[in-house]
Amino acid sequence: MSAEDTTQVIAILGAYGGIGSALARQLAAKGDRVVVGGRNQAALDSLATEIGGVGVEVDGRDFEQVQAFVSRAAEEGQLTGIVNCAGSVMLKPAHLTTRADYDETVSTNLTTAFAIVRAAVKELRKEGGSIVLMSSAAANIGLANHEAIAAAKAGVAGLARSAAATYAGRNIRVNAVAPGLVATAATKRIVENEKALAASLKLHPLGRIAEPEQIARLIVWLLDSANDWMTGQVIQLDGGLSSLKVPR
Repeated sequence: MSAEDTTQVIAILGAYGGIGSALARQLAAKGDRVVVGGRNQAALDSLATEIGGVGVEVDGRDFEQVQAFVSRAAEEGQLTGIVNCAGSVMLKPAHLTTRADYDETVSTNLTTAFAIVRAAVKELRKEGGSIVLMSSAAANIGLANHEAIAAAKAGVAGLARSAAATYAGRNIRVNAVAPGLVATAATKRIVENEKALAASLKLHPLGRIAEPEQIARLIVWLLDSANDWMTGQVIQLDGGLSSLKVPR
């Protein structure tokens, strides 16, 4: 990176999933340099080629790999934003959740978020910037069979608020987005199951689920320095799921 290079760089962990890839495309379309990370190098290379970005293989559960990923992103220009889109969906009641189920859910959703915050602040403290994490509507409202994922995503919400307080003095903003059901590969079992989808649609007051692009647009807004008075927020982008009760 030359001293004259003022390219704005955004790093996305979990970038080849539905929300992550939609976000990468939207950021690239507005002229940002996007560094995409995840565990599937072939998928990352394909996305990076499409958007003119950089793909870096990284296990988001490994602190040192995440630190290396963020440092690599900073080599591309001025790193101004980092997003954790790594996550999973595991729907089981607590008594049917194995220790392996639990550990995988927590590591994929919460540990990756913590690793991103830990690594991001070491780079962003130089100039400030925005960190965006992914929580869930399930962390804000009791949904049956969501115990493990609700616990992990509630942890993400708490992490976002605490980190926002810790690093506000360094002009580092930390926010989280808490979606309802979004049509992605991770939710394919629900979306393509007629009964499961119908049940979910009834839970969402607007009567529909989200597309990844809708979630991505909010993340783009949170990353924008024009909106730099927003920090410590967990934004419920869930079609009214967590706050409204509509008779059907």
